[in-house]
Amino acid sequence: MPAEDSRDLYAILGVSRDASQEEIKKAYRKLVRKHHPDANPGDPGAEERFKKINLAYEVLQDPQKRAAYDRYGTIGDAPPGGGPFGGFGPFGDIFGDLFDSFFGPGHASGGPTRGENLEMNLSITLGEAFKGVTREIIVPKLETCARCGGSGAEPGSEVRSCPFCHGSGQVETQQRTPFGTFVSVSPCPECGGTGRKIEKTCSNCGGSGKVRTKQTVEVKIPRGVDTGTRLRIAGEGREGVHGGPPGDLFITVKVEGHPLFERDRDDLHTRLDLQFPQVVLGASVEVPTLEEPETIDIPPGTPGGKTFRVRGKGMPRLRGSGRGDLYAHVFIGVPKNLSEKERALVEALAQEMGVPVQPAGLLDRFKQLFS
Repeated sequence: MPAEDSRDLYAILGVSRDASQEEIKKAYRKLVRKHHPDANPGDPGAEERFKKINLAYEVLQDPQKRAAYDRYGTIGDAPPGGGPFGGFGPFGDIFGDLFDSFFGPGHASGGPTRGENLEMNLSITLGEAFKGVTREIIVPKLETCARCGGSGAEPGSEVRSCPFCHGSGQVETQQRTPFGTFVSVSPCPECGGTGRKIEKTCSNCGGSGKVRTKQTVEVKIPRGVDTGTRLRIAGEGREGVHGGPPGDLFITVKVEGHPLFERDRDDLHTRLDLQFPQVVLGASVEVPTLEEPETIDIPPGTPGGKTFRVRGKGMPRLRGSGRGDLYAHVFIGVPKNLSEKERALVEALAQEMGVPVQPAGLLDRFKQLFS
């Protein structure tokens, strides 16, 4: 879209004020393909831009309407009091129902309409997120009623043309403006836009032409997904209307917690419990991973709280190659119940190091006083 004043109809289409009808039509078709909401599902502003593009083309493609618009200049140059253009004012209201025909329930043309998207949540384990997994999920669906074939009428009952809209499924309202008479189109209130009046509604679907079903859908979860990852399964949403394509199914993933690992994006953190002799003298120990354990060397004199990094043993990267890292955090275990031999050895070590400790006999007498 042009960076100029978005209320200028020429600027909206990106053409000059002396553009020919062919140039206007060409610019309009290009912008429609680029800014149609179906082509921009993740852009919340696409619908509004699409409406403005259609509004601009509706005026500029008609010589009389264009001439009337040129007398006022840009929308922002409307006469005092708001005029027919200020902030789109009444002019925008005129086209409201017409442009709503491109979006959702307001569509009254009876043409093919894309089905609605579905949203579902799926929980998986950390191990499944690490390896990738295929899951089968039950998806609620609205499908064409088999009894009435989608007509909504009980088999054998009469289906007549709606007398209010004469079978068109829509009603028109005219409104006069400085640019001429405009027509807004909306669904017929009597038949709901179907153009038909049913003598007896279908006993299976209640006249809606749709029935609720459940369908099993296979979902492939790629390696490296994390909580909040959103997956799109094309064509597994609601069934389209009047032969339109189905919507899509969107799966939001939740990765459950793990007893051994904490996840930080592509990295994993785990607790490494070591005994006093191992951190004093050094040792080779195994670190748990989501695959086979990894052996690392603990150097002599390792303090509690030290972190060892094991490269490439974290989670696979969802976007890109390689994996994150694994961080093992050292915790030193202190034995609480020593045998007599173990205690004697510790006392001997303490004596050798000149470290004062509680004598065994005194400790035993202290325990007896409070037993």
